[in-house]
Parts: sequence; C-alpha cells; structure tokens
Amino acid sequence: MSTADKTSQLTRRKQRVRNRVFGTAERPRLNVFRSRSHIYAQIVDDLKGATLAAASSLDKSLRTSLKSTGSIEGAKAVGKLLAERAKVAKVQAVVFDRGGRMYHGRVKALAEASREGGLNF
Repeated sequence: MSTADKTSQLTRRKQRVRNRVFGTAERPRLNVFRSRSHIYAQIVDDLKGATLAAASSLDKSLRTSLKSTGSIEGAKAVGKLLAERAKVAKVQAVVFDRGGRMYHGRVKALAEASREGGLNF
C-alpha cells in the first residue's frame, strides 16, 4: 500500500469520526493530532469555534523535562498538562476525537493520562 493510499484512508476515517463527534459548551471535543515526533491535543467548543485549552509536546515546560517528545511518556505528560489546563478553563467532561487513529499507543496514553487528571469521557 502506497503512502498516498494510507493518507487518503486516514483522511476518510478522520472525516467519518468528525461527522459523528461534535463538541458543545457542556461537553467540548478533545481533539488529538499525532505526528511522528510530537503529539498535540486541544479542547474545542464546536458551537463557538473556540479552543478552550490546548497542550502539546512542543510546550517549553515539557520539552525540557521529556527525554523524547514522540514517546508514550511524552503523550502521558501532554495528557496530564491538558487536564490541568482544562480545570483552569472549568471543563470537566469532554467527547474524545481520536482523529482517525486507533485507540492504541500514544493516543491511548494521552487519553488515560487525561482521565487520571480529572477529565471525564
């Protein structure tokens, strides 16, 4: 399977998920994007089109403390940081949008760390 085919399949999966998952003011959407070397997460209110909280492995507070930003440990640190920022934004419950990726590895680690930090989904 070529890289173009894999990319188009990911895009189709992502669009299918986005058609079903919608964030409101009561339960905003927790969006996860994963690249080869970093992971990004943000909590979005789709009705307003506003980002309520965001965290990534590029944050200066995490880059100095992490050995590798593209690892499961890095994803756990991003999940904990996002949960802390969500508490500041007074967000307790979210809808999880894995962005077409499998619930495995770094995506799973970020989700579980966010749950441990106090987010409900």
